[in-house]
Amino acid sequence: MQQNNSITEFILLGLTQDPMKKKMIFVIFFILYMGTMIGNLLIIVTIKFSRTLGSPMYFFLFYWSLADSCFSTSTAPRLIVDSLSAKRIITYNECMTQVFALHFLGCMEIYVLILMAADRYVAICKPLRYPTIMRQQVCTILIVLAWIGSFIHSIAQIILALRLPFCGPNLIDHYCCDLQPLLELACMDTYMINLLLVSNSGVICSSSFVILMISYIVILHSLRNHSAEGRKKALSTCTSHIIVIVLFFVPCIFIYTRPPTTFPMDKMVAVFYTIGTPFLNPLLYTLRNAEVKNAMRKLWHIKITTESKR
Repeated sequence: MQQNNSITEFILLGLTQDPMKKKMIFVIFFILYMGTMIGNLLIIVTIKFSRTLGSPMYFFLFYWSLADSCFSTSTAPRLIVDSLSAKRIITYNECMTQVFALHFLGCMEIYVLILMAADRYVAICKPLRYPTIMRQQVCTILIVLAWIGSFIHSIAQIILALRLPFCGPNLIDHYCCDLQPLLELACMDTYMINLLLVSNSGVICSSSFVILMISYIVILHSLRNHSAEGRKKALSTCTSHIIVIVLFFVPCIFIYTRPPTTFPMDKMVAVFYTIGTPFLNPLLYTLRNAEVKNAMRKLWHIKITTESKR
């Protein structure tokens, strides 16, 4: 990566400088991260090997859980390790890589959530055409387009980051590298850079949130024409999706759709959507989705039965 300054490394200040609080952060976020990875891994393995979860909804859920676990991995391990480190040093290249990964995986989550909403819309509002519209080939193409769109978004973000000159200090008042805290250290007028950031990340977050909420309003409105059993099942799935959308998008909109001003709660808001929300997502899908829970039970039953026969 081309460096436009003399800075070769940054120091992450993290969430706190208090030694006791650092130990608490280590324990809390280690548990959250392990819970995130285990939960998403269970969903991925269940969908991969279960014969009953072959619908497009679970195809998209597979990739969403994959992106979710990787998204958390882009920030959580460093936060956990840095909580016990005397110096939280991150090199310039590592910092730029983290910026790219954070936006690439975060954007991928957004696009997959949109695809999941589209799948529910077709399934509920156009059930007779659902098998034709949501074919396996179509779903695969949509996922590929989501990866491509996320890559383009991340390239745009990293280009903005690489254009920032740094001449000191190199203290990042955050637990990870992102464009907002890096703008605070840049030795230049960052108004235009922030404007581009808002017009990219901010517009993606805001427009996607509006599109998703409108789509689910339409879906929920159409449920009045379904049977009581079908309405209950669809409502349970859609409610989980809506909760995930609100938990993920509200903090993102708060961070990426405002002038270049930092607030004391910025780091905690970022922690919530980069580490907290990925931890809650598997719980929302496994605890509220009867099909996923039944598929998990069957897989574990088969596994235990197979092991006992050996």
